[in-house]
Amino acid sequence: MITFAGMEYKATEIEGVYVIEPRVFKDARGYFFEAFKQEEFEKHIGRVNFIQDNESKSSYGVLRGLHYQKGEMSQAKLVRVIQGRVIDVAVDIRKSSPTFGKHVMVELSGENKRQFFIPRGFAHGFLVLSDEAVFTYKVDNVYAPQAEAGIRFDDPDLGIEWPIDEKDVLTSEKDLKAGSFREAELFD
Repeated sequence: MITFAGMEYKATEIEGVYVIEPRVFKDARGYFFEAFKQEEFEKHIGRVNFIQDNESKSSYGVLRGLHYQKGEMSQAKLVRVIQGRVIDVAVDIRKSSPTFGKHVMVELSGENKRQFFIPRGFAHGFLVLSDEAVFTYKVDNVYAPQAEAGIRFDDPDLGIEWPIDEKDVLTSEKDLKAGSFREAELFD
């Protein structure tokens, strides 16, 4: 009989941002793990009312972000990769935070099965490192186009070192037109 132990919640250098390592049980048939358990999540991180799951598929070099929603429409996210490999980044855009303007970068993949929790008050983006990647995430607020905002992924004030050559980055027109960190509408 297998007893399922929970996940390991690792605090990052930015308060409130966590890397979550699941315990994966493998045998000749494949693998099993608990991807989300409300009671355990609340014990380690606190109450977050996730209301929607989203999924995207992207190819090598696709960079989505840095996105956030302003004000009351902000979103906390719990992200993971089902297939492939990405670099995921959360940027603290809370003016009153001691880590304001800093970021956390983590590799998420179908192999490592890590999850990344990003609270409200952060800009978020990811870069695909594999041929393709299936990316999924839970959010605690609906998509609100009137509240959406973005910061350029290559903003020099942020100093994010994306691990591929910038000429290989594929991004949307909207993300290319995103403003700078200095121009961003920030959280208090």
